[in-house]
Amino acid sequence: MKILAIDSSGMPASCAVCEDGTLLAEYTVNFKRTHSQTLVPMLDEIRTMLEMDLEGVDAVAVAGGPGSFTGLRIGSAAAKGIGLALNKPLVHVPTLEGMAYNFYGSSSLVVPMIDARNRQVFAGIYSFSGEMRVLDNCKAEPVESDPLCVLSDQEALRVTDLCERLDALARETGKEVILLGDGAVVYRELIEENLTASHWYAPAHLAQQKAGSVAVRAADLARQGKLESAAAHRPDYLRVSQAERVRAQKEGR
Repeated sequence: MKILAIDSSGMPASCAVCEDGTLLAEYTVNFKRTHSQTLVPMLDEIRTMLEMDLEGVDAVAVAGGPGSFTGLRIGSAAAKGIGLALNKPLVHVPTLEGMAYNFYGSSSLVVPMIDARNRQVFAGIYSFSGEMRVLDNCKAEPVESDPLCVLSDQEALRVTDLCERLDALARETGKEVILLGDGAVVYRELIEENLTASHWYAPAHLAQQKAGSVAVRAADLARQGKLESAAAHRPDYLRVSQAERVRAQKEGR
């Protein structure tokens, strides 16, 4: 299966092509330019370098949120445009699951964190042990079909609350904690003050969003039949934007 993947959910803009378990190309830029300036040229460069006809793509994967509202809209528009033009299905990959795939196979608690401002992060807690899935306040259930164990699904929460949850899970599972994403950078001092579990921070080449990881996660989701039409795709913002919150306050809602 050949998958074209896009991730513009944060500061990095990233595109990749993966075919039958082989990463053919990945192009990532982490620089202060808008994704509307970088994404299409990156896609075109990959297509040119691979001498690839987009008609040969089986599915388009996109990091579907949470993340930057503008970035998610740009990535979603690009994926939908390609999917609609070529009549290809989309694979909606939760942003934090894609980031967790940077550490595919790890037995640690993998914790991607995206800065959500005001000492809050979008975060999830994952493991690749295959032993259990913990949902609904840490009720465990066995998982066989999915290599990713979702111990705490992606949500917006205070950094201090996340640290408390991680300490509890680390005690329960005996696992150390891997922290990645810009939230781990922005709130490192706060994390050090509150997280007592053994933990470490991802190195630069594994710390941020990567379309290659989105492509690999998308392949697993596609095998589970989790495809959608381009027309049906919607990003997951998890909460309303700052502008919408300000407007609601002014309107007294």
